[in-house]
Amino acid sequence: MELSFTTIAEDVPGPKWLRFFEHHWPGYERWYVREGIEERPTYLACLRALEKYMPEMMPLYRDICELVGGGDLAARFLSLYRPPAYLSGCSQAVWPGGEPLLVRNYDYSTKAFDAVYLKTRWMGKTVIGMSDCLIGLVDGTNEDGLTVSLTFGGNQNVGDGFGVPIILRYVLETCATAEAAIAALERIPSHMAYNVTVLDKSGAKATVMMAPGGRTVVSHVAVATNHQEKVEWISHARATASVERERYLLNRLSLHRTTQDEFIGAFLKPPLYSLAFTRGFGTLYTAAYRPRKKKVELRWPSVTWELSMNEFPEEVRRIRYAIAA
Repeated sequence: MELSFTTIAEDVPGPKWLRFFEHHWPGYERWYVREGIEERPTYLACLRALEKYMPEMMPLYRDICELVGGGDLAARFLSLYRPPAYLSGCSQAVWPGGEPLLVRNYDYSTKAFDAVYLKTRWMGKTVIGMSDCLIGLVDGTNEDGLTVSLTFGGNQNVGDGFGVPIILRYVLETCATAEAAIAALERIPSHMAYNVTVLDKSGAKATVMMAPGGRTVVSHVAVATNHQEKVEWISHARATASVERERYLLNRLSLHRTTQDEFIGAFLKPPLYSLAFTRGFGTLYTAAYRPRKKKVELRWPSVTWELSMNEFPEEVRRIRYAIAA
């Protein structure tokens, strides 16, 4: 199996981002209305939710909606307010050594993955990160050295709130420190359970466990897999080995000293690295973020791709994956 990853650098949404949108929009449109359009919030409800919780994003949101033609359905989708449910795997942890380093595996379906890494200045701050839902991010870092990453939180409940990728985009666009990021994550409602690990250039870190209904828990143990304080969705935890991966990471952090390379390398091997692509939970990439250097290494077992705010070539790379029997 092969997958093409693309890097795009564009300060504000323009022709490059529009081509990206037009390529992926048909698939996202089908996903967005799959439960019936009546299940999605109205444009007015989306607008009011954004104005209430992320008002700083309103100029950007209006510009993007105009860029894609001003259509009602696209505008509702791009708010990521109360979207359909979606699940992922993922593991992430902060290295306990002297330099701030956050490493994560993104385990998801190849059929629902943007595979685009963006460099932008959408709201005046340089941000690099892995795109999701065209406007959001699943991980990234900004010019202040603030880094964020998400994992699914292991609960099937869906409530009133935003898809977490747009929340991560908002955090990186508006926050400079882990403390500010935590405050934003506590304030903005998520429509599903997600764990967001934050790390800044000072080394301050936390994992914020978000859930529908405003139930938010802040943990300063910066390890996250696919459950929160306890396993609620047992079959999903078993299928993704969520508890086993969490124990493995905690043991490596607390019992064994590792170098940065050893710590990153652990994410490229079982039990963290997954080949379960046929079940939608294969490891699409490993990302190692270094907040002080404002850079990321995208890793696969035989490939390393380094990107930074100063060195960000626009290119396409094809990655070959093995598939579990």
